[in-house]
Amino acid sequence: MKTIKVVDLFAGVGGLSYGFSKDDQFEIVCANEILPNMAKAYELNHPNTKVYCKDIKEFGLQDLKEDFSISQEGIDLIIGGPPCQAYSTVGKRVIDDPRGELFQEYFRVLQEVQPKVFIFENVKGLLSIRKGELFKEILELFQSLGYEVNHTILNAADFGVPQNRERIFIVGTKLSNIFSFPKETHTKDSNSLFQNLQQHITVKEAIGDLPFIKTQEASTTYATPPQNRYQKLMRKNASDTLYDHCAPNNNAKLVELMKALPDGGTPKDLLEELRPKSGFGNTYSRLWWEKPSTTITRNFSTPSSSRCIHPKAPRALTTREGARLQSFPDNYIFYGSRSDKNLQIGNAVPPILSIFLKDAIKDHFLYKQSSNNIYYKKTQREVQ
Repeated sequence: MKTIKVVDLFAGVGGLSYGFSKDDQFEIVCANEILPNMAKAYELNHPNTKVYCKDIKEFGLQDLKEDFSISQEGIDLIIGGPPCQAYSTVGKRVIDDPRGELFQEYFRVLQEVQPKVFIFENVKGLLSIRKGELFKEILELFQSLGYEVNHTILNAADFGVPQNRERIFIVGTKLSNIFSFPKETHTKDSNSLFQNLQQHITVKEAIGDLPFIKTQEASTTYATPPQNRYQKLMRKNASDTLYDHCAPNNNAKLVELMKALPDGGTPKDLLEELRPKSGFGNTYSRLWWEKPSTTITRNFSTPSSSRCIHPKAPRALTTREGARLQSFPDNYIFYGSRSDKNLQIGNAVPPILSIFLKDAIKDHFLYKQSSNNIYYKKTQREVQ
């Protein structure tokens, strides 16, 4: 079978394209990302891929023609997800409303390039905007281009990522066979009757080999050798030097608050004099050691903005810990300041989940409908 040519839109640091980049059956021809440091990180991790660092409005079929001599229908797969802010308040028609601008550009590139298949990823909340009418409209627009459209919600924790992260995935295809989304390999049900399902990976399993440094401290050495399969996977091909494991600088009052929090605790568990005067229900809260993380966002080093306090140490997560909980391996490169790197990590599709999506897309192009058992074994060999 010939190589499947891929274009990566709203590419970020390369989380969604990770699985495709590790399989010789796919060629990521190019990627587009508007943020310079994000685009630089993508380049560092994908040295053989051309990265366009420009507004999506300026990218399209003309670039493919000029730089790669690729004409319409010469690309097999487009992947990407416009930032969710585009959908927060859009009006009657997303294709006509300027506030839906980023979706319009994704739609325009699809219309120009006409790939055989596309993957569109976004937040779960997209389903409920305008009581579901917006999502229905988006599906109809994709169908108007001749795609058979399928969609589902995938939780990264169900695929071996140590994080509960639900996202909507839409796959459109012009191939003759039916696309099937990947089947879960992990579960939170300790009494599962399904023999092929493993338990969700916990924060402890994900970051337990990293030093429990204190606020303002840093470490470039691992605390222990890998203790489990997940840690071995994260450290595969990584150097002995630990990167990006430095704790944010927190004031003494916040440190005192964090010290008093129990496992998985919130400010409600504290004495009144320690409680912050503001914040939301999930802020200033500690993660659970024996459970997956809550959703990692760009604010995972900011306790006032998310549940991101280390289960054992009185501090927020480090950049490396956030990367681990997103399933980025330790040799993956992030670029820029701490906030730049955290944005690159928090906005990404978890790389392990992308491997499962890649396998499902590969099966679709190969006209295969694998059984759950065969699919499970095949994918597990790759991610473990």
